[in-house]
Amino acid sequence: MPERGWLGALTGNGAVRRPELRTDEGRSASRLELFFDLAFVLVVAELAIALRADVTWAGELEFAGLFTTVWWAWVSATLYANRFDHDDVVYRLYKLGSMAAVIGMAATATEATGERFALFVGCQLVLRLLLLLQYHRAHRHVPQARPVTRLYMAGAVAGALLWTLSLVVPRPIGFALWAAAVLAEALVPLLASRSSADVPLHVEHLPERFALFVILVLGESVAGIAHGLADAGWSAPALPVAALAFVLAAALWWSYFDLAGARAKRLLEETGGERGDHAHDAYVFGQLPLTLALASVGAGVELAVVQSSEGEVPVGTRLLLAGGVALYLVSVSVTVGGMSGRARRGWWWPVGAAAVAALDVALELPAVVVVGALALLVVAVVVVGSLQRATGRLAVREV
Repeated sequence: MPERGWLGALTGNGAVRRPELRTDEGRSASRLELFFDLAFVLVVAELAIALRADVTWAGELEFAGLFTTVWWAWVSATLYANRFDHDDVVYRLYKLGSMAAVIGMAATATEATGERFALFVGCQLVLRLLLLLQYHRAHRHVPQARPVTRLYMAGAVAGALLWTLSLVVPRPIGFALWAAAVLAEALVPLLASRSSADVPLHVEHLPERFALFVILVLGESVAGIAHGLADAGWSAPALPVAALAFVLAAALWWSYFDLAGARAKRLLEETGGERGDHAHDAYVFGQLPLTLALASVGAGVELAVVQSSEGEVPVGTRLLLAGGVALYLVSVSVTVGGMSGRARRGWWWPVGAAAVAALDVALELPAVVVVGALALLVVAVVVVGSLQRATGRLAVREV
């Protein structure tokens, strides 16, 4: 059969379909999206390995920078799928090609600023090329979305050019260009929300996708406890640290899915995805420090368990844990406050985590005390929030 006939057959049986907006129907994460997320599990795990090998200010800044580039790659794919995922063969091939590039990022993550610099940049470029092709396809077939797709195509081109330029300049300047690329692309959703086009985000699908990314980074804590116990040989000093670390991880999960994430979802539904209301901007960008904090806690948990079996846990590891919990609680307060317009609520909790860190620096507390205090603090967040939810003082919607 001629090529035209094959294409006609694929189009006729629905295997190849034109993109269309998917903002009015009920939606949940697709199986392909869940499969796609598996590659990001690998990247986060590799970045955590690098952080555990260098728990210094420089190491933590490098971790934060690389995590941001990876997080933004995930968000870029998610924002496209939120509006245009129609699960035909072409879309699947683009998504699987992007997944292959993310696997390449995972394979280069621990040396992304060193020997594998060019390979890491190459994977980022592939992601942007595939995203550009997807938006170009949507631009052709969804006329009402063209003001928005045009913005995203421009952002992808600008980002690709900056990533490419980073290959031919000295490394410090190259890293600055990475940051510039992410910032240039991050402006696009802000501009899109102010566009005159009626192309809203799907406010049911969006929080589910971000909740799945939260599960992804929380998994690093669970894996860290298991790996830490194995590496510590189940020694007596490691057991209480591991047990309290599990309480901390469980409380963080509980606080997000029953309280913070559920509250944010309720606020999204109240405002909707309409243009002119930018609660979804606060929601999307508030997820970066939140997930970065959870990933940091996951990296710190494994170190704390292993090092507790070897004697004194270094202050850097303890501060990594306390700082991660504090940043998580600050992110929750800022995000919910920015969405609701009530920025003064919830600040006692991050102050409490900062107090644990300050006491640790002053008194050099044992790791079991630090992890226990952080676990107790987040459990208190869950208890107080659950009481507020039960009495109607906290309006939520299950994620």
